[in-house]
Amino acid sequence: MKRSAFVAAAAAAGLHEPLRAVGESLPPARIELGDEVFLSGTWRELGSRPVGIIANQSGVTSSLETVVDAAQRQTNLRIRAIFAPEHGFRGDVAAGASVASYVDAQTHLPVHSLYGGTRRPTAEMLAGIDVLLFDIQDVGSRAYTFVSTMAYAMQSAREFDKEIWVLDRPNPVGGEIVEGPVLQPAFESFIGLYPIPMRHGMTVGELARLFNDRFAINARLRVVPMRGWQRPMIWPDTRLQWVPTSPNVPTWETAFVYLCTGLIDNAGINNGTGFTKPFFYAGAAGIDAQRLALHLNERDLPGVWFRAAAWSPTSGFWQGRELRGVELVVFDPRRFLAVRTAVEILAAIRDLSPRALRIDAAMLDRDWGTAMLREGLSRGSSGAKILASWSDAAARFGALRQTYLLY
Repeated sequence: MKRSAFVAAAAAAGLHEPLRAVGESLPPARIELGDEVFLSGTWRELGSRPVGIIANQSGVTSSLETVVDAAQRQTNLRIRAIFAPEHGFRGDVAAGASVASYVDAQTHLPVHSLYGGTRRPTAEMLAGIDVLLFDIQDVGSRAYTFVSTMAYAMQSAREFDKEIWVLDRPNPVGGEIVEGPVLQPAFESFIGLYPIPMRHGMTVGELARLFNDRFAINARLRVVPMRGWQRPMIWPDTRLQWVPTSPNVPTWETAFVYLCTGLIDNAGINNGTGFTKPFFYAGAAGIDAQRLALHLNERDLPGVWFRAAAWSPTSGFWQGRELRGVELVVFDPRRFLAVRTAVEILAAIRDLSPRALRIDAAMLDRDWGTAMLREGLSRGSSGAKILASWSDAAARFGALRQTYLLY
């Protein structure tokens, strides 16, 4: 039968479902995401209450259907609006660029920007909404704005007497290792609101519980847990497909190196952004790449090898400049200590090519949530000594977080 005749026959028979592409199925995931638990039945507990969904392109089921599309198919679920974080609902806005509010052409829902004139839902945005749903994939680093968006939404829910449900998702770098400085209140910013370490080892749902209780947001919070996720799991263990969480995090492997090199740029070191493998590089103009690679490999850092490299970014601040340094080859992500490696890289560049370091003190302290890194580098402290300066605070957090773990 010709396609036109088939469509006409289907319409006559009352078959109004949209045509779907037919192809090989995705391999089954080993876990059930929080949004899938919600969509499989928990949503019914909302009754007829209208909802708003905080999501972006990473808020998908294991079959890669967006949570908004899947929720719209639940005919009794009353969706009133979408709320978009940094990079936008469709993930098509550059890092740091303002996100506009608009009506989404596919869902016909209003999209309220949470990265434009305001970073938290306002009373006007929440008018006619009883419950907010949060479904965004995190990368496991404190310095990532989606967790702050969640915290601000929780604060707005508390202020305007709304309920907020967090549909839990895996921590792609695993749930066991805790690393890095605990943010000090003087350095609070949108990339770090609360005193947690750089690598916290928690899921977004667990963080929501921590923020709500320990840091006294006191929202009417519900976390919809995953099924089957275990703390030792890193992303490939879940057998989920990775959706880029932002333009510079195109693969799950990038989440590991983002924790390492993501916050060295304000020390004057390019981290590969603007090039083919963002966050897999560390270097600057005038560095002896072979010497740096040899020095770092002699440090015997777990799970990583350093390859001498040269590159020239095609966009951004470093565009067109020939840079030299190292490429990170993370051959064992389970053992890779990302924050330790970042400190060792900066200490090595300071010792071998001190003129390459161009530290923006205010920005570096904000990014790391502490002045201890910058001060240690300035004093000539070893990487081990810098790491030791915040180890006690990280250990205390490791004990604190136990109360809020779900898995």
